[in-house]
Amino acid sequence: MITLKSQREIEAMDESGALLANVHVALRDIIKPGITSWEINEFAHKYIEDHGAIAEQIGFEGYEYATCVSINDEICHGFPSKKKVLKNGDLIKVDMVVNLKGAMSDSCWSYIVGEGTPETEKLMDVTKKALYLGIEQAQVGNRIGDIGHAIQTFVEKEGFSVVREFIGHGIGPTMHEAPSVPHYGEAGKGLRLKEGMVITIEPMVNTGTWKSKMDGNGWTARTKDGGISCQFEHTLAITKDGPRILTEQKN
Repeated sequence: MITLKSQREIEAMDESGALLANVHVALRDIIKPGITSWEINEFAHKYIEDHGAIAEQIGFEGYEYATCVSINDEICHGFPSKKKVLKNGDLIKVDMVVNLKGAMSDSCWSYIVGEGTPETEKLMDVTKKALYLGIEQAQVGNRIGDIGHAIQTFVEKEGFSVVREFIGHGIGPTMHEAPSVPHYGEAGKGLRLKEGMVITIEPMVNTGTWKSKMDGNGWTARTKDGGISCQFEHTLAITKDGPRILTEQKN
């Protein structure tokens, strides 16, 4: 069932999203060569709790961490680890869900550790642009397929591929709600978007094949060919005035 949010609920989710966005902004200063993915997780966890919120991912279907920290060929759901020491040129994705007084927000952001290669820089630029192209299509009366089509056509034109197995979703009152929001598809197809829907758009874009394989932990997905993967994600509300991004980083 798709829940349409009231203005009051959207305002509460906006407050949650602002907190989450501030975590990502703060991470810019600590992500550097030599830090571990565990330290990133602990920083984010403490930041969330210090601001009166809950790291909602902990306990979700048995997941144990406040964040997912996925490195290079890891597409998503990478486990933070004291053994994963970041090195210059790594591309990492930090994904988290914040619950602030019952209001949910979800955002993943990508970071280059130190200095990246031209290919990595381009991958990040294309992925971020694809996210905002998808958001532009999140208009009342448009269809889910319009979002995916805008993302897929742009990404493939730039020589990259869009992951199929992991997609966006509705959010609130729980972490994962209907509808599903693929980052590929046909324009004019799929569910029609209505005012009050709150969804995530979160394209995962690879340098090689879009196909993935699963690690033995049953959570972490990585590219089948070892290519690098990038992701950017926002939570947004569908409003009569256009999409309202609830996790936008203000600075």
